[in-house]
Amino acid sequence: MRKLRDALAARGTHPARTVVLLPYAQLMPVARQFWAALAPTGFAPRFETTMNWARQRPWEPGELDLSFDIARDLLTARGWLEQGGLRSQADALAGLLVDAAWQAADAARAVPPQRRAAWAAQLRPVLLQGMEAPALATEAAIARIAFEWVAASGYATDALLDGTLSADVDLLVVLQGFQAEAIPGALAEQLGDRALTWPLPAPSPRGAIGLHACADATEEAERAAACVLQRLQQGQAPVALAATDRVLTRRVGALLFTRGVRVRDETGWKLSTTRAAAHVMTALRACAWDAPSDSVLDWLKNIPALGSGLVQGLERRARRTAQREWRMLREGDWGESAALQEAARTVAGWRETLQTTRTLLDWIAGTRELLQQCGQWELLRADAAGMKTVDALRLDPAAAGEWIAWPQAQRRLTLREFTAWANDVLESVSFVPPHAGDEQVVVLPLNQLLGHPFAALVMPGCDERSLPASPEPPAGWSQAQRRLLGLPLRETLEAAQRSGWDCALHTPLADVLWRASDDTGERSLPSPLVQALVVERAATMAPDPRAQRRETGEAVRPPTVQAPPLVPMQLSASSYEDLRRCPYRFFALRMLGLKEADEIDAEVDKRDFGTWLHGVLKTFHETLRERGALDRAGRATLLDAAAREGIASQRLAEGEFLPFAAGWPAVREGYLDWLAGHEATGAEFESGESEHAVPLGDLRLQGRIDRIDRLPGEVTLVMDYKTEAFQATRDRMKAPLEDTQLAFYAALLPQRELRAAYLNISERGEVRAVEHESLQEAARLLQEAIQSELRRIAEGAPLPALGEGRVCEFCAARGLCRRDSWSE
Repeated sequence: MRKLRDALAARGTHPARTVVLLPYAQLMPVARQFWAALAPTGFAPRFETTMNWARQRPWEPGELDLSFDIARDLLTARGWLEQGGLRSQADALAGLLVDAAWQAADAARAVPPQRRAAWAAQLRPVLLQGMEAPALATEAAIARIAFEWVAASGYATDALLDGTLSADVDLLVVLQGFQAEAIPGALAEQLGDRALTWPLPAPSPRGAIGLHACADATEEAERAAACVLQRLQQGQAPVALAATDRVLTRRVGALLFTRGVRVRDETGWKLSTTRAAAHVMTALRACAWDAPSDSVLDWLKNIPALGSGLVQGLERRARRTAQREWRMLREGDWGESAALQEAARTVAGWRETLQTTRTLLDWIAGTRELLQQCGQWELLRADAAGMKTVDALRLDPAAAGEWIAWPQAQRRLTLREFTAWANDVLESVSFVPPHAGDEQVVVLPLNQLLGHPFAALVMPGCDERSLPASPEPPAGWSQAQRRLLGLPLRETLEAAQRSGWDCALHTPLADVLWRASDDTGERSLPSPLVQALVVERAATMAPDPRAQRRETGEAVRPPTVQAPPLVPMQLSASSYEDLRRCPYRFFALRMLGLKEADEIDAEVDKRDFGTWLHGVLKTFHETLRERGALDRAGRATLLDAAAREGIASQRLAEGEFLPFAAGWPAVREGYLDWLAGHEATGAEFESGESEHAVPLGDLRLQGRIDRIDRLPGEVTLVMDYKTEAFQATRDRMKAPLEDTQLAFYAALLPQRELRAAYLNISERGEVRAVEHESLQEAARLLQEAIQSELRRIAEGAPLPALGEGRVCEFCAARGLCRRDSWSE
């Protein structure tokens, strides 16, 4: 500022007719502050950036112009691709084309508009040299279209180079950052003696530098946060936090937030990562014709229009049916609840409104209407990130109205295409949260430290990946093409990186942190810039700034509870099996009613095969009883029909059941062979999957029996189907009095003379029965044990977690009892 004041005095130039171009917008208030301190009275120069200065003249992009608005440019890119013969690849290439065009525009904007056509004609013959190979056809097409796009476009900054805005400027001062920019350079060349170009000098000398070698990303985030807190305690505020690794910076910011530190983030983060943008994208994805049930449920859980009770009811019903796609759910799946059925119809109506092909403007209006109906619209408008989302997608009617006359907005899109467009827009827009101006920490990129008077700097992420000495140029243009266009080369980027690093080290206090391994455990080296600093012996290893405290460990013991008021009034075979295997499991799953939510999007497994087989055999025997005697071929046909009906009833997609369907012929023939021998003994099918309940004192026993047959002599045979390995079924009968399932079934039929057996049906077609040899005694002992155990629980007997046996390997309550944390 002193140098600027002296230059104005030497030239006799009035400050009001002087423009100072700064390398980035964040320096504008800093420069004004310094000038006001130097010259508190009188006129001040205009401190601008090229884009801020260009906005003083209104400018609207043409139909196919590059606008630097990602929402508009993505659609324009599709138009260019279609004109270039790449209509079928437009969806995949639109984003790549926009990236390439935005890079090339830096060169095109620096050419005065009256000379741009000649500039393009000069470069056009040589730009694609070396890309003649068929393998590079797509890359060459993108480069060609991007070049023609930027060459044919007009730009807001054209007002600077055509003399419109610079005519009343007596002196232009260009303050350069770490990397020279094309437009200020071209403008300075045009103005000649009326322009000065100065570098922004780094402070001198170097400050104190502390090095922190961290084991992993967690330690690095903790140390970085501790360094910031340490500097704040020393009164050095605001502290600069360099954003070299965005994920790491977010972790550091989260740690500082827990300590009440006020942070201003000048870099922001992708709008797509905000909650508001996620709500919009979840709604669009949930309305797809083939949307997964999980996606629809995720959407419903975040809308105010449906109460949480209704959404939970819909989720329970959806998970019970286990249909991967929401469209496969039927009206009968919602049960008899009128409220659930009405809610399901409402959701279906919302989804159907977006399952059409329409123009972009109609899609925007339809999305806005959906958000309003769901109750999310007002939530978006009350949130800073939500308003940014509304602006980015033109969801506000006034913003969408700007596109009425734009031909690209009349393009007809499917829901998939519109969702892809919206996702690309939100991925490309940055969200910078608002701040109150009283920040203690400022997060900013390394190359924007220049000109800021920070007393302390914390630089996490100084490893070889996050802070390379020679950054890779952006993809899209080759090194030769970058040289032709005048875009920054690798050497230029390396020089800028080293200049930014050197500037950072001139901060009075700087903490440099890196990690020895990444999140995958792979070894990581410090950045070459850090290694050079160590070789120079210009820094020392700093002590760990984290506060140390002594913790006393306590042994984790298996839990045990007493819950007399929670004794259940009804019991099933599986619930009693839980009590026998682990009392704490019985307490968690049966007395408290805790239950894992069933996975919807799960692969078909052995359990699904067993459920299907139970239904197939029930349908087969009931139909066979109605039709009467059939020969072997007729029975096989009937069994195949029941199998197809079972697959259809479970609404499995074609191919999902293929592994089990491939073995079905062997299972069918094996079962028919066994059935023929079984019926030869005089057995007749009585019922399948039948429900039974009997009182036992104050308790009610209930259960579903897979199959009941009548045998000669008024004997009843109870069977339970098993699709496990045959040896596992045999092991159940090694100690018959220890088996509970068949004994429990016998207790459900106290008035009958019973026999019971497990019927093992393997996928290889082997069908064998394993009969219970001591059924009546086992049933008697079981009833006595049930009454005794529940009486003890009602009297306050403890329910400990046993933590033994195979049952623990697949227990749903394992996390609740913390079995993996017990002190052995």
